[in-house]
Amino acid sequence: MDPLLRNLTALLLFVLPLLNTHLSTHAATISPPPTRRRIIHLAPMGSDDDYEDYEGEIFSRVLSSSMKTPLLRSELCNHDPCKENQEPCNVLKAQTGCLCPGRSGVDQPPHAPRIQALMPVTEGDNTGDIEVRWCAPSSVVSAYRVSVEGREGDLLEFGDSSRLGLVGPLEVGTKVCVQAVNSAGQSSPSEFSCMRYTHSESSDHKLLTWIIVGGVALVLLLVAAVVTICKCQKTMWHSHEELGNLSYSK
Repeated sequence: MDPLLRNLTALLLFVLPLLNTHLSTHAATISPPPTRRRIIHLAPMGSDDDYEDYEGEIFSRVLSSSMKTPLLRSELCNHDPCKENQEPCNVLKAQTGCLCPGRSGVDQPPHAPRIQALMPVTEGDNTGDIEVRWCAPSSVVSAYRVSVEGREGDLLEFGDSSRLGLVGPLEVGTKVCVQAVNSAGQSSPSEFSCMRYTHSESSDHKLLTWIIVGGVALVLLLVAAVVTICKCQKTMWHSHEELGNLSYSK
């Protein structure tokens, strides 16, 4: 009996370590390591439309996440549309990468420019002529054409960087229009691109001022002359009285 118990005990001691090793190996193969995260790859199933919907959803998620961070915006170009010999906005954009908002391309007719004023020239060789000033539109422009009412067919053309030009003498009420031109066509006349010439109020004020100053100076001159004449007559009267008194005493 004792030998049989010893044999069973020895067999159990031999089998138990092998069984424990087998169970540990099997558990390791069916469960992932606790230190690693499981990655599940989702792929769209079904038709091509389902796949496009899946791509659109992924793109919208990426876009919404990117909008959370502020985007860098380019600055507007330092372009003054009313300044003479100003660089075109598209040239500044190519040089610095700035923005020209609301600008139509070269394949579209330009928008109408805006007339600022019709000013008479008061100095120099062109005294008496009228100078027209305008502002460039938000379009690609290759030249400007100025038309004067009553001079049909006689258009004045200026360069793309010009913002003023002489149209000669004008009568009051004459209409002047400015058109922008490029390879796609020309702008249509509008209430902003045309203006009628009127008298300059500043010139009238200057003329009135000179008339008033001249009148005041003439009055002062007459008063001074009268005072001088009165003084001379008074002096001569006293001289005659003295001479008469002397002759009487003798």
